[in-house]
Amino acid sequence: MLNGKKIVVVLPAYNAAKTLEMTYREIPFSVVDEVVLVDDFSTDETTALAQQLGIKHVVTHQRNLGYGGNQKSCYAKALELGADIVVMLHPDYQYTPTLIPVMSHIIAYDLFPVVLASRILGNGARKGGMPLYKYIANRVLTLVQNILVKQKLSEYHTGYRAFSREVLERVNLRANSNDFVFDNQMLSQIIMADFSIAEVTCPTKYFAEASSINFKRSSIYGLGVLLTSIKHWLHRMGVAKFEMYNQQTISR
Repeated sequence: MLNGKKIVVVLPAYNAAKTLEMTYREIPFSVVDEVVLVDDFSTDETTALAQQLGIKHVVTHQRNLGYGGNQKSCYAKALELGADIVVMLHPDYQYTPTLIPVMSHIIAYDLFPVVLASRILGNGARKGGMPLYKYIANRVLTLVQNILVKQKLSEYHTGYRAFSREVLERVNLRANSNDFVFDNQMLSQIIMADFSIAEVTCPTKYFAEASSINFKRSSIYGLGVLLTSIKHWLHRMGVAKFEMYNQQTISR
């Protein structure tokens, strides 16, 4: 807890048994109040290991819903637990959990309602082993997105993010894809709703056990990102209207 605000870390997991314990052991429980793990129908021992580690809130999907569907379950459970701040951290140990206090502090003291851990700031991506083609795609997509959505973010594709409760209650997450493009749709909604976004530098690790999508899935994701940005521009300009930008009104 920071400044009287409850912090919940959510772990969207799929076949994370090899890296879950390393990730969990580094979560700073000096500030984190609860951890939620959502297992998206893994074929390994992710759920059993989570329970063995003592994670109290484990949600197990009865079928694979996809990365976006996993996050929807994560945020719903965190809000149900009364979270004021929700930090989404991949349990594949690609991102360091030790940034959680910094990211949470920014939200807890009302500096920004959204914080992204950027792999691009400080050249952390390439130093951490990000494949060159992914780095180039990241930079090109980010440039196009910044132009279309009128922002100046260093990247839109990090899987390490923190949100205030208000953000999660306002944006219409249910209207988003259950696939990987969910991340970008969510950021598009956040920007459209005029929430400010902060970024912090984050080192990253690429290794065999870290989850990563292949070239084909990356290409599909990239096309989805471009489509989302075009929709954002059309909606902002009043040329077309899209349901995903209809904000929710949820009372606590």
